Amino acid sequence: MNNETKSKVAIVQARYGSTRLRGKIFKNLSGKPMLWHVLNRISYSKLIDKVVVATTTDPLDNKTEDFCKENKIGFYRGSIDDVLTRYYEAAMQFEAEIIIRITSDCPLVDPVIVDKMLNEFINNPNSCDYLSNIVKRTFPRGLDTEIFSFDALEKAFAEAETGSEREHVTQYIYSHPNLFTIKNYANDVDYSFYRWTVDTEEDFKLIEEIYNSLYTSGELFLFDDVLRLMQKNPSLININKNVKQKPA
Repeated sequence: MNNETKSKVAIVQARYGSTRLRGKIFKNLSGKPMLWHVLNRISYSKLIDKVVVATTTDPLDNKTEDFCKENKIGFYRGSIDDVLTRYYEAAMQFEAEIIIRITSDCPLVDPVIVDKMLNEFINNPNSCDYLSNIVKRTFPRGLDTEIFSFDALEKAFAEAETGSEREHVTQYIYSHPNLFTIKNYANDVDYSFYRWTVDTEEDFKLIEEIYNSLYTSGELFLFDDVLRLMQKNPSLININKNVKQKPA
C-alpha cells in the first residue's frame, strides 16, 4: 500500500490538568473553547482523513470526553503520564497508518502548512519515517507539526524505556536517527523567535489579541495573516517575551 491510500489521522493531545495553566484547553477564545479552535483549524486540512483527541483517564478529563461527544469528535482516554502509550493505543483504535501529531496548546496551527508537510511525507514513502518542523525550528513555536508512520510509533512504543521517552511521544524517534529516517521541514525565513503556543496566562493573552484582530466565525486566518499582524504591531511580542519554554 502506498502512502496516498494509507489512513491519515490527526491525533490531538489534550488534557485538562495542564501543570502550568490548568484547564487551558477550555479557556474561552472568541466565544469557543481553545480546544474547539485547534480541532476546527485542523478540520480545514484537505489531506487528513480523521481528527481525533487523545486524552487521559484522569476524572478531570470527563469534561474533555463530554466535549468530544457533544462535538462528535472521536476520542481515546489513556495513560496520564505515559503519553507514548496513550498515543499508540489511540492510533490503534482509529486504525491510523500515518499519524499527524498536534497538541491542544497550539490554537494557531495552520492546516495549509500541515498539508504541505503531508504532501512531502506522502511523496517520500520509502525515505521518511518522521517529518516535523521542530527538529530545527524555523516556524514560530505553536505551529508545531509532526508526521510519522504507525510503524515508527509502534517501534517507539515497544522500545522506549526512559520516563522522558514515555512522556514525550516522539522523543525516542527523533533521538534515534540510526533507527529512523528523520527529516525536517523548514520555512524560508526563520521565525522561531515568535512564541504562539499557550503554556501561561501571558501566552493566552497574546493569542486572545491575535484572535480579536483576525478571527471571524466560519473563516480561516493563516500563518501569513498572523505574521502581518505581528509585524504591524511589534509590541505584541512583548506580551509573552519573558515566558520560558518548559524543558522536555
